[in-house]
Parts: sequence; C-alpha cells; structure tokens
Amino acid sequence: MGASNAGRTAALILLMALRLLLDSAAPHAWAEWLPTGLFRGVTTNPTLLRRAAQPCRLDHLAALSAQALDLGAQELHLQAWGADLLACGRDLAQLAPGRIWVKLPITRAGAAAARALIAEGWPVTFTACYEPAQVLLASALGADYIAPYLGRIGDLGRDGHAELRQMQRIVASLGPAAPHRQPLRLLVASLRSPDDLARLAAEGLNTFTISPEIAAALFAVEPTLAAAAQFERDALGA
Repeated sequence: MGASNAGRTAALILLMALRLLLDSAAPHAWAEWLPTGLFRGVTTNPTLLRRAAQPCRLDHLAALSAQALDLGAQELHLQAWGADLLACGRDLAQLAPGRIWVKLPITRAGAAAARALIAEGWPVTFTACYEPAQVLLASALGADYIAPYLGRIGDLGRDGHAELRQMQRIVASLGPAAPHRQPLRLLVASLRSPDDLARLAAEGLNTFTISPEIAAALFAVEPTLAAAAQFERDALGA
C-alpha cells in the first residue's frame, strides 16, 4: 500500500473511532470516570453547572477546566452564555487553547459567534440541535461537532432514532467543510439508556456524551455481575 493510501486509511480509522464524552459538571463524577480511560473528555453547560452547584463564572470555569485536564480529559466542551456570545466564547477558548470546544446554540446569534470563532481558529460545538436541517448549518460554518438531543426529540413525540439516522446520512454525504478539516461529527446528547447508545452505534453513529448514571448502567448488567461473582467463588473452591 502506498504512503498516500496508508494515510487515507489511517485517517478513516481515526474518523470512525468511537468517542465517548462525560456529560457532567460535577468534579466528583470526573474523578470517578475520567481515569477509567473510557471518556475522551467532558461536556458541560449552564444547566449542568447549576445542578452540580457550580457557579457559571469564567474564573470558576478556569479552575474546573484545570481539574478536568489534570484528570486526563483531552476535550472540554464549555458553553458560552450572555449577550455577547463571541466575547464569552473567546474567553472560554483561551482557558486551555486547543483543548476547549466552545459550545454555542444553533441559533442566529450562535451561528454569528461561531463564524468568528472558527475564523480565528477556535474549535466550536453547536448544541440544542432538534432538526436534521440544522446539521447543514453546522457543516457550512465548519464546526467540529453538533449535538442533537435524542431524548428531547422523542419527548416532542417524534422518532428521535430515525431523525438521528437521517442526520448521520447528511453528515456522511457532505464531507468536510474545507480542505484539511475533519468532517462534522454528530455528538449525540440526551441519551436516556444504554440501549439508546447501542441502537445508534449499530446504525453507524460513533460520538456520544453520556451521563454518569448511564456510564454506571453500562456496567450494571446482572448476568455479568453474577458470572463474575461465580468465578470468584469457584476460584476459592466454594
């Protein structure tokens, strides 16, 4: 295989690789799960910060970011807020350049801020995606990720799994927005059970942000736990 073909194959393997992120703003959850090596990083937003009793302030996010990086996070997705999303996004990105993805809602204000941030070289994740057509906007602007809300789409009475499969087909058909960039990734959020994860992975989706509760549920398989306990009893001759 020639060098160019080998490079393309390696890039394809990298693109197809599973990515899991931990959807939490709780440092104790980071300390429990990041050292396992399962998670590439962390996603947060002001709602998760409030639930974890963490202030949504730049100085506090700087301290939290340092904690997550020390625990091995490769990526931190921090959401901008306020009247000036661009200024807030710049401040967040500069907390750890190259390691922080600025999260922005897929609104006109969010798109305007994203355009400027991407032009300056800061990575961006769009969030609050509810419609397949919104994937086109994220791709056109050159974002790295867009986060569709699987469970919340289902709460609206729609087939979230079918719509995410459609989004994935759109992503696959578009390719990267510019040369030397990786294609947009769907960062599936608002998963409600391990079965959501497995069903979508079987359809080719490969990037998910999951709660600590779902992470724990992935290991709480009763027949597996029973078999492991039996192995221990047998090892002792019990």
